[in-house]
Amino acid sequence: MGGDDVILQVVTGSRAYGLDTPESDTDRRGVFVVPTPEFWRLDKPPTHRDGPLPEQFSWEVERFCVLALQANPTVLECLWSPLVELATPSGERLLGLRDAFVSERARQSFLEYAQAQCKRLDPERPRWKQAMHMIRLLLSGLHLLEHGSPLVRVGGHRDRLLAIRRGEVPWAEVEAWRARLAAQAATASSVLPAVPDRKAVEEFLMDVRRENL
Repeated sequence: MGGDDVILQVVTGSRAYGLDTPESDTDRRGVFVVPTPEFWRLDKPPTHRDGPLPEQFSWEVERFCVLALQANPTVLECLWSPLVELATPSGERLLGLRDAFVSERARQSFLEYAQAQCKRLDPERPRWKQAMHMIRLLLSGLHLLEHGSPLVRVGGHRDRLLAIRRGEVPWAEVEAWRARLAAQAATASSVLPAVPDRKAVEEFLMDVRRENL
C-alpha cells in the first residue's frame, strides 16, 4: 500500500473529515524517507511523489517537516488524521511530535488558504464542494487556534456542510458563515506558541537521517 520507505500513511479528505458519501474516493497522504547517501549526489532525490494507489500522495520526511513548520493546513491535518493506516516507529515519533509544529503562524496560513479558495468561487455559479471545504478549513483553523489541534473530524457540523455541498444552502448564507468564521479566526485568542519548536523537529529529522545511512 505504501512502500518499504514509508514511515507514515494516513487517510485524509472526506473520509477523515466525516463528510464521505458512497461516491467518495479514499485520499491517502504519506511520509517516506530517502536513504541519506542519496542526498550526497548532485541530483537530489524527489521531495514528493504520487501513487502507487489512486488519490495517494506522499512527501519526503524533510519536505513534510518544512511544510508543517510553515503551518501548511493540508500537512498539519495529516498529523491529526483519525485514520492512520501505517506508522513505523519513526512515524509514531513524528505523530508524537505534532505539537512541536504548530504555532501562531497557523492563523495566517489557514486564513490565506480559505481566502484563496473564496476568490476562486463564482457567486453566480458556485462550486459547492469547494465552498464546503472552504468553510471546513476555517472551522479547522479556528479550532486549532482555540484548542491547539485542527478540527479534522467535523462532528456536529457534518449536516450543514453536506447541505452546502448539495447546493441546498443559499450562497449569501454560505458567504455570511465564511465571513463570520474568518473574523473569529482573525481575532480569536490563541493557545498556540508564537513560534514552532524547530529544535525538536530538527532533532527528529537528524535521527531519521542517521538511521538511514
